[in-house]
Amino acid sequence: MARFIGAIDQGTTSTRFIVVDEAGEIRAVDQREHAQIYPRPGWVEHDAAEILQNARAAIAGALASARLTPGDLAAVGVTNQRETSLLWDRATGRPLHNALVWMDMRTQAAAERLAAKGAGGLLRAKTGLPPAAYFSGLKLAWLLDSLPGARGKAERGEALFGTMDSWLIWNMTGGRHVTDATNASRTQLMNLSTLDWDDELLTLFDIPRACLPEIRSSSELYGVCRDPLAGVPLAGALGDQHAALLGQACVRAGDAKNTYGTGCFLLMNTGETPRPSQSGLLTTLGYKLGAAPAVYALEGSIAIAGALIQWLRDNLGLIEKSADVEALARSVPDNGDVYFVPAFSGLYAPRWRGDARGIIAGLTRFSNKGHIARAALEAAAYQTREVMAAMSADSGVALSELKVDGGMAANDLLMQFQADILGAPVVRPHHLETTALGAAYAAGLAVGFFKGVDDIAAHWRAERRFEPGMGDVERARLVASWEKAVERSLGWSA
Repeated sequence: MARFIGAIDQGTTSTRFIVVDEAGEIRAVDQREHAQIYPRPGWVEHDAAEILQNARAAIAGALASARLTPGDLAAVGVTNQRETSLLWDRATGRPLHNALVWMDMRTQAAAERLAAKGAGGLLRAKTGLPPAAYFSGLKLAWLLDSLPGARGKAERGEALFGTMDSWLIWNMTGGRHVTDATNASRTQLMNLSTLDWDDELLTLFDIPRACLPEIRSSSELYGVCRDPLAGVPLAGALGDQHAALLGQACVRAGDAKNTYGTGCFLLMNTGETPRPSQSGLLTTLGYKLGAAPAVYALEGSIAIAGALIQWLRDNLGLIEKSADVEALARSVPDNGDVYFVPAFSGLYAPRWRGDARGIIAGLTRFSNKGHIARAALEAAAYQTREVMAAMSADSGVALSELKVDGGMAANDLLMQFQADILGAPVVRPHHLETTALGAAYAAGLAVGFFKGVDDIAAHWRAERRFEPGMGDVERARLVASWEKAVERSLGWSA
């Protein structure tokens, strides 16, 4: 009898494979980084063939480390970096271009044109999303218009579009061209009410339906895998932040989590009815488990969080490895009045300012690299505070606590500062890799390995709780200085 569930976690900087047992414990992990490609300032690409190769290597590595075979897996799920967009040839299976990564800014002018012609109301009403370079529809339109012959191939169904879940599923199952509703919800081409591609939106973006994958639920059988998971049902898929929502057991309306990864993504479960935002947040699909009604969420997306720590490492050489940032930040007692606004790809929620660019404000001769490291960490917390305030305004629910996950959540200094600047407890789970867990849960639910969402909630447990210790006056002073720095970053690229 198969005793485990597998999950492919295809992220912005790496791809990993985990093996989970029926108690929700992670029994094996293997991870492979892939190259970040920057053809021009603001452009970010990935080699999809490299990602596929890494996924296969991670699967083999995790199974080998746990001394398991594919026959030990009851099913496998997939979670992925959302909005990253790819077009590939149906006949050859080869990408027609590098994948355009979610933070890529080449479609900013197209997003501004959409907004200028009044499409914002339509997009928000049908998709819950504003005109922005972030989402997949404009990326696909760029690929169709920029690659010779691509539009004709797409119209004939000879070129296929997909986010990275579709790419992996297509390759793993020998040609099943599907996506799940959470990933489809981030294209701006799916209607949140019907959970299907919307003809009016396809016309707006000039996208041929023939190139689009079939939209399925987040938890059902998509197909049976080939090597290196020959015979294993592929039965779950969610965009990474939706997977983390499920992996954090945010299964009741009002439950919220924040994932500190390349970016920061705060989602709140709002139940079975989409809730429009009045505060600059996104209305998005939370997840759809099989035939059960769809669950919706409010989301605040922050473009740069962990990526800023990588920038300190790779571009400035301030640290040797990302984990070193906490010790460097602790070398000073506070930020020395230094603030780092990491608007490398503009500012996402709740401001949505594509014209913003990164700045370091407040530097004096007293400032040193410790202050810069501390300011870089604190930037994630300040941005999260802004999103949480908008979420409370939209939902009418005051934050009682914030569940956290992702690589940066291991940083005690950041988590304590996050609790301080929120004025609310921050709760870190036993497993930080909740994104992969969510994909495993979705696949396990589809094949009966897990019985229901109550099973998932029973598996969740806290590792540490950070209580706020900052006074109101100090919090207000720091927030006011942060907001002053943000104002300096606006309008830079105009």
